[in-house]
Amino acid sequence: MIRISFAVAVLLGIATPQLARAQDATAGQALFKRDCAACHEIVPAKIRIGPSLFGIVGRAAGADPNFHYTAANKNSALTWDQATLDRYLVNPKAVVPGTTMTYAGQKDDRKRGDLIAYLATLR
Repeated sequence: MIRISFAVAVLLGIATPQLARAQDATAGQALFKRDCAACHEIVPAKIRIGPSLFGIVGRAAGADPNFHYTAANKNSALTWDQATLDRYLVNPKAVVPGTTMTYAGQKDDRKRGDLIAYLATLR
């Protein structure tokens, strides 16, 4: 019985997606400042090169009325939930072909999770 329980626990651990693990919003804030803050604000309605990321988690793509989005972004039918952000932040141009976002992507799962955890605090 103990062996079966252990095997199930191991399998569940392997099958658990990266986002299910605890993330560090403080580390994500530092990553945001380093990689994102040159183009994105965290204040509502304040625009830099890209749209404000205040309230991004749960928002439909292309929905900030203060920013002029590409047709690709407006027509993507995406909602920026944690799973979609996780895919997008690996390679934005692969998820939204035609986007003008120049970010090359964050390949490190932990760092990407931390960044998403920070973005989720922006409410």
